[in-house]
Amino acid sequence: MRRTLDSVIAQSEQPARWVIVDDGSTDETPAILREYAEAHPWIEVVTREDRGHRAVGPGVIDAFYAGYRTFDPEDFDYLCKLDLDLELPPRYFELLMRRMEADPRIATCSGKAYIERDGELVFERHGDDTSLGMTKFYRVSCFEAIGGFVREVMWDGIDCHMCRMRGWVACSWDEPELRFVHLRPMGSSQQGILTGRMRHGYGQYFMGTGLLYMMASAAFRLNERPYVIGSMAVLWGWIRSALRRLPRYENPEFRKFLREYHWHVLTRGKRRAVAQLAVSPGSR
Repeated sequence: MRRTLDSVIAQSEQPARWVIVDDGSTDETPAILREYAEAHPWIEVVTREDRGHRAVGPGVIDAFYAGYRTFDPEDFDYLCKLDLDLELPPRYFELLMRRMEADPRIATCSGKAYIERDGELVFERHGDDTSLGMTKFYRVSCFEAIGGFVREVMWDGIDCHMCRMRGWVACSWDEPELRFVHLRPMGSSQQGILTGRMRHGYGQYFMGTGLLYMMASAAFRLNERPYVIGSMAVLWGWIRSALRRLPRYENPEFRKFLREYHWHVLTRGKRRAVAQLAVSPGSR
């Protein structure tokens, strides 16, 4: 956590205001946050009671909104949902704002995540058509227009597709000055990484992803650690959710758009599918 705090304080463009939500921590977190808030007036700490269990997806967004409700969004041009397990490069916020100023169609963006493994930085694979959930940087007007985040697993995919439905761009860039260190592997869980991967499969099912696209996505990630079994865990998470007939995201227009987008990705490739939307976003 200190690595995240120090890397934000060291930014070339510091946040005008940073609301940090302590979601019922029982370790040294409150004392550490109090130390930083006392030293930096633009840091505010919001403390919530421990709910007694971990709630991945809904819990994350509930914590986010506990902070979001403390200010008037109209007072700001940009906002960032930021996790406290990251180390940001020094010009991270500055460069994201510059790119959004240069292209008004960018609604949300981020850099790319790397993890430390055996003394080296290893890329966490993610598509260029999404902003990463741990550092989602948003134009406030666009965030408000899509209705914010959904309180469910896969909230960080649904929002990007919502932006595309409106003809906006959601993206991330893999460039040295935008690469950040993720101190906890993506898709992990307090119960193990395979549980986290199965949860991701459920999230894809909830969002509305079809089986064909899910199989293609699982095949694409067969060589990603944990090899083969991690990819199969994601696929099984989707299949198990379908067999149990779990509820899906209650937005038929969104699910129809998602299926069409995924079909274009499968038949044309992701880059061409994204480019086609950029040319003809339609009346959405």
